[in-house]
Amino acid sequence: MRISAIDRCCPKPHFTSNKNGYENPINRGTEKGLAIWGSIGGSALVGATAAGIGSCFIKSGVKNRALKLSGIGVGAGLITMALTLPAKLYNTKVRAFTREKEMDVFSRDRDLKSNIMEEVNNEVKDEDVSLDQKINHYATVQMANNGKGMLIKGA
Repeated sequence: MRISAIDRCCPKPHFTSNKNGYENPINRGTEKGLAIWGSIGGSALVGATAAGIGSCFIKSGVKNRALKLSGIGVGAGLITMALTLPAKLYNTKVRAFTREKEMDVFSRDRDLKSNIMEEVNNEVKDEDVSLDQKINHYATVQMANNGKGMLIKGA
């Protein structure tokens, strides 16, 4: 999905898609990047906490205190990232796949309803179709749209 910038010459954003008027808004690359950055942030937090706890145990007069504390923090952060990143990437991939399928079903259902309503509208404008048949088709579509009836056609 490409969105144009909003400026004084073009006050409305223009949404365009490349294939059949629909493009799935779920982007797996973005989801993966967010998972990686989330894992890095969490690991940095764990590393900083480990360094803070280590500062309570390492006396202030010890030689290379800062080097030891940073080593503790970096080690804890790397271990945390090594343990959590694969699970986060897997869960992100599964959730992105599920959300893509949900968006596809939603969009295709909306397109299908739009096409059916367009056909009913064309039928209403057609003078060769009887009024009873127009009312029957429109009522059937509305009942199916509202979920209050079933579309059962006889053979």
